[in-house]
Amino acid sequence: MKILLVNKFYYRRGGDCIVLLNTLDALRRRGHDVAVYAMQHPLNEPSDYSSYFADECDMGDSKVKAFRRIMGMDGVKKSFARLLDDFGPDVVHLHNIHSYLSPVVARVAHDRGIRVVWTMHDYKLVCPAYSCLSTDNQVCGQCIGGDKWNVVRNKCMKGSMAASLAGWAEARRWNRNTLEQCTDTFICPSRFMAKMMEKDGFDASKLTVIGNFVNAGGDVITRREPYYCYVGRLSAEKGVSGLIEVARMLPYTLKIAGTGPDEQRLREQASGCKNIEFLGQLNSEGVNDLLSRATASVLPSRWYENNPLGVIESLCAGTPVIGARIGGIPELIDMQSGLLYNHDNTKALAGAISTALVMNWDHNIIASRARARHSEEGHIDKLLQVYQA
Repeated sequence: MKILLVNKFYYRRGGDCIVLLNTLDALRRRGHDVAVYAMQHPLNEPSDYSSYFADECDMGDSKVKAFRRIMGMDGVKKSFARLLDDFGPDVVHLHNIHSYLSPVVARVAHDRGIRVVWTMHDYKLVCPAYSCLSTDNQVCGQCIGGDKWNVVRNKCMKGSMAASLAGWAEARRWNRNTLEQCTDTFICPSRFMAKMMEKDGFDASKLTVIGNFVNAGGDVITRREPYYCYVGRLSAEKGVSGLIEVARMLPYTLKIAGTGPDEQRLREQASGCKNIEFLGQLNSEGVNDLLSRATASVLPSRWYENNPLGVIESLCAGTPVIGARIGGIPELIDMQSGLLYNHDNTKALAGAISTALVMNWDHNIIASRARARHSEEGHIDKLLQVYQA
């Protein structure tokens, strides 16, 4: 098949980008002809299709250009149409396209009779602010199934009235009815995501659940080192501040890998505590090594995680996960592979960490089950069924 993958960034910036790049490689290994459309960016991976990419758009520079971009009124439509002309895809598979690209690409492809599928990496279609979090970082569902004007009423977009008005206008322009008309299938990586979209009124017959995959192999390390770890973005919704609060009270070593807007504040919070180590941003090999040797990993999120790669990578390394009982996290963890606790409950988190660090986990069983469930082969088989439906 000829498949066109679309994502706003084409470098390993976040989970959506990693999924896109892994999917591209996996499809090509199956013999499919795969092209890419993204936004120009100095960190992009090399691509034979970069000349088609949309011009770079910095949301902080020109407000007019940024607004035109999110509404689909600038050069995206033209450059995307040129790629469709030259490549002629059977399927257009959208990933994360809001803001730096635009849902206009779905309409352009649909109007040409091309099958359009769209993987949901965040909650943008049900929450104009993406995250289903209030301005004080509490779980919020005011817009789901209701009035999207709440994004303006609460100034959910960075606390800015102007940004929130733009988010509302974008939600109005690319509303559920419009997007359903030009999308054949929405791929939800978790059952939780599918339920949220149904709650917002999306047609259940257009939703299918396909979890993320990782490429994992090799021997599993069974003799573990006495530490637990967090791997991910250092931002408020990830709950790392609460994790550090707990770690300061426990005798075990916590290793934190990642960067983000809260990094300096978190380092200050952990200052003076010798059992907390910040490792900075690690490459894929470094992350795998960290997870493979850990006694356990922890995901203390305060928001609706979808189908987090960090949990999947940990389990495929044979490492149990201590996860917050929120969003799609509980779908990935059972009694053989980790422990769940009620999110935002630091006492429960402390108890779960203390229990996990002394339990006798079967690392080989954790890894074998996870690798079977989240395999590349199984994922691509399901994806091709959606492409060919």
